Amino acid sequence: MAGQLQVELGERSYPIHCGSGLLEQLGELLGPLDLGRRCLVVTNPVVASLYGPKVKESLEKAGFISLFEEVPDGEEAKSLGAAAELYDLALGVGWERRCPVIALGGGVVGDLAGFVAATLLRGVPFIQVPTTLLAQVDSSVGGKVAVNHPRGKNLIGAFYQPRLVVADLDTLRTLPERETRAGMAEVIKYGVIFDAGFFSYLEEHLEEALAGDTKVLEEIVLRSCRIKAEIVAWDEEERGLRAVLNFGHTAGHALEAATGFKRYRHGEAVGVGMVVASRLAVARGLFAEASLERLEGLLVRAGLPTRMPPLDWEAFAAALIRDKKVRHGKLRMVLPVELGRVTLAEVEEEEVLEAARRLQARE
Repeated sequence: MAGQLQVELGERSYPIHCGSGLLEQLGELLGPLDLGRRCLVVTNPVVASLYGPKVKESLEKAGFISLFEEVPDGEEAKSLGAAAELYDLALGVGWERRCPVIALGGGVVGDLAGFVAATLLRGVPFIQVPTTLLAQVDSSVGGKVAVNHPRGKNLIGAFYQPRLVVADLDTLRTLPERETRAGMAEVIKYGVIFDAGFFSYLEEHLEEALAGDTKVLEEIVLRSCRIKAEIVAWDEEERGLRAVLNFGHTAGHALEAATGFKRYRHGEAVGVGMVVASRLAVARGLFAEASLERLEGLLVRAGLPTRMPPLDWEAFAAALIRDKKVRHGKLRMVLPVELGRVTLAEVEEEEVLEAARRLQARE
């Protein structure tokens, strides 16, 4: 089974394929894109061992010459140093501008490979083959690519759209439970920011999704991608509406930075960040306490953290101010108004710190 939808961006529009058994069809799916024969597949050791041979066979069957390069798992792989190694590898074999870079893995692999594709020879074709729930519903769609900087996450990057996204649901069967739960945070986010009906669907079917029900997972991935594709089509470079996709990310990114990118998976930090933003919205009278309780309840059922840990609050505050949504020195944050609708508001640093500290105090 497979579903397909289109991200509408004029000449840079591209399809998203979602279903089972798609890795075996990857080479065939690349056929219509008029690509060079050589391709660089960026992956990590775990994904390479599970799916590398299958992808390699599919590519070679379609006439591609594949060069596989493994990068370490985790945020440390998203660095300028790692990007430089990939540049050296590609240029060393005589890379051409039609030769694609393929990201086979989760969000870290996708961000790094996409950054390399965007900057190598001023841009080569980029293909996303996400293998985690978080990457399938979020980071593989929309064209945000980046590496990290010691001062913060994703501070060096670009908007660079893929030519194709291939989300094979079979790869989710081998995900560690923690990764599946972390990915569910981004899924829940879509219900809060854009679709109250989807939030209700998740309340009804969460346990089935976590248990690996393929039908429910396909519905979740396609609905999430459809929401993100619609938002990206309206506002590709985050000049307005697209900022709503950052719900939970302001405090979430700060939490990741303040804990050295080691304690939390990205989705776990976003889960905490959504609660921080929602509590701030309740304090401002924007969001109903009952809606916050529904959100917290769903996050808890998904096995996601909803409380702040003991923390270096100075490091947390410093990371907040480095957030990319700061404008003219003012911190802007996505706040929920009701389930299915959010707003982008200027907030005071102390407001965010107060909401975050109160979550820690409730532990």
